[in-house]
Amino acid sequence: MSVAELTATGELRAATLDRLGQVHRRVASAVSAMREEDPATVDPLRGLYITDDHAERIAAGHHSSPPAEDALGPLPDALATWADRVGLDETEVDLLLVAAAPDLDRRYEQLFGYLHDDLTRRRASIGLALRLVGADATDPASRRRFADDSSLRLLGLVELDEVDRPFLTRSLRVPDRVVGALLGDASPAAGTRVETAVPIRNVWVDRLATALRGGVRLVYVGDGRDRSALELSAAAVVEASGEAVVVHVQQTTSAWAVSLADAVREAVVRGCGLVVGGVDEIARAERPTIERLVGLPRPVVLVGRSDWDPEWSSATPLVVDAPMLTHDERDRTWRRALGSGTDVLDAGEATVAFRLGPDRIRRAATAATLRALYRNARVAEDDLRSGARQQNTAGLRRLARRIEPASSWGDLVLEPETMVSLREVAARVRHRDHVLGEWGLRRGGGRGDGITALFAGPSGTGKTLAAEVIAHELGLDLHTVDLATVVDKYIGETEKNLDRIFEEAEQVNTVLFFDEADALFGKRSEVRDARDRYANVEVAYLLQRMERFDGLVVLATNLRLNIDDAFSRRLDVAVDFPKPGAEERRRLWTHLIGHSLPTDDTVEVEFLADSFELTGGTIRNAVVSAAYRAASQGRDVTMADLVTGVAGEYRKLGRLCLESDFGEWFELVAPSS
Repeated sequence: MSVAELTATGELRAATLDRLGQVHRRVASAVSAMREEDPATVDPLRGLYITDDHAERIAAGHHSSPPAEDALGPLPDALATWADRVGLDETEVDLLLVAAAPDLDRRYEQLFGYLHDDLTRRRASIGLALRLVGADATDPASRRRFADDSSLRLLGLVELDEVDRPFLTRSLRVPDRVVGALLGDASPAAGTRVETAVPIRNVWVDRLATALRGGVRLVYVGDGRDRSALELSAAAVVEASGEAVVVHVQQTTSAWAVSLADAVREAVVRGCGLVVGGVDEIARAERPTIERLVGLPRPVVLVGRSDWDPEWSSATPLVVDAPMLTHDERDRTWRRALGSGTDVLDAGEATVAFRLGPDRIRRAATAATLRALYRNARVAEDDLRSGARQQNTAGLRRLARRIEPASSWGDLVLEPETMVSLREVAARVRHRDHVLGEWGLRRGGGRGDGITALFAGPSGTGKTLAAEVIAHELGLDLHTVDLATVVDKYIGETEKNLDRIFEEAEQVNTVLFFDEADALFGKRSEVRDARDRYANVEVAYLLQRMERFDGLVVLATNLRLNIDDAFSRRLDVAVDFPKPGAEERRRLWTHLIGHSLPTDDTVEVEFLADSFELTGGTIRNAVVSAAYRAASQGRDVTMADLVTGVAGEYRKLGRLCLESDFGEWFELVAPSS
């Protein structure tokens, strides 16, 4: 019978109280022996001072009675089953019950105070506990039952108070959760997560569950980019043993040690497996903690992002890597998380660009449902994507500027060939899992599944806007890397900054955008001095780090020829952004003036498009300048305002305002004599 069944039927509680009743006979015998030894038991101040006669008896060596001889007999069946699951022998169970007695029956506070001859000491001490179970306090084997590496201490079942006192007089305390477990309480401690169902099942989960059932007791699972290892490992443990206690350790959190201790204790009292995430964060600095986990009598699955280091533990684990969820598995997880009423919504397709594990999908589904309730509508694709974006960590925001995309394909005015190339970038992200995974075209050599695109063209041709449109199409955020936070004058610091950016970006579902990329990805030069050598090292590092990246990276440059040739081979898509022709300029003017900008009858879009060879960014600046000019005078935008705006852009670009360009409007912008 499992621990859960023992708890549900109440057999464990009955067995605990039955055994406590047997232990009580020894307590009564000890009390009787003490009364015979010291007749002055009616003294109302007993325990607060020592009489002369008592001191003489202590000096004569007659201060205690030998261990009680009452036979306790075998443990009740339910308690024996629980002890076997926990990993305790019969003596350890009796020691645990003695330590927990004051928490089970308050009368033992008075009895233990009496037996200690000190009314302030209401819990059993090590010496008293050993005496009541018939153990010799001078026997090293008996004393080791309360050593740091003993089962009772290692499993967190018994804790020592007053550790500065002599060994035999240190008080024993049993955590409330353990007392509750002895009484059949199945409720986990606050903040402790217990899984009892298998939310996802695949070949990997079945294999790990089979290994655990076959006797594997220690497993280390390498986590992937979608952070699904913790959930998949928990599913395998539940499949193997019925329950799993799950905890994610973060060393940056001050209470991580308490959370881990609570999780270990919960797994012990439930007799189930333990899954610990974030182990690599504490392994190097806290090796004793890892050794403690290794010593548990139940299966332990450790999850981390780093490779297993043999120095972390003396034990050898089964080392496996968790797979990323397939498209179908993510879709099923979304559907379970969203519940009924969303069957018509293809959640998997709507969030195909996001690599989320089961736990993040559940949280994203909750966020999407709340957003839909706020809108008083059914859950839509935008709700799903918004909920998925909320699962991004905030670390990248310290290194790059976050942009929530709002532009769509209709905001782009580009040549057809350029539009086709941009849609190819989005298509690669959407179908990446299918092509690289199911069709087996994943690159080898330890390279990631990332996609790298190069946007090359003159300033103002729409490179940044195109990156925003792709991010919007995929439902992702856009993070623009600030070169000021990356480039450092000190040798090696630039590489460290870049590594931090890529490391954080791998935990975020986003489009990583490098503007003016030639500043970082420029051509390597012939080494003539130390500066050349270290500059080349930066470029070489970037090449290697980008190959390991699993996300979408967009590099933008005004000068494509300045990009190192080695990047060309590593580019998935290269998109050229030429200066717009007359037709594109006409569409740009029409789009920017739009229907919301008030204009009069003098505005001639055809003249603006044919006469001024400007990029989209420059045209926008001219329109904005014209709008401010008209707004300041409280009127509609006129052709004169737009021409004046164009002239201002000409001057910023260092171009002359020629009559051949401005025609009949030349007098308006001609320099005064």
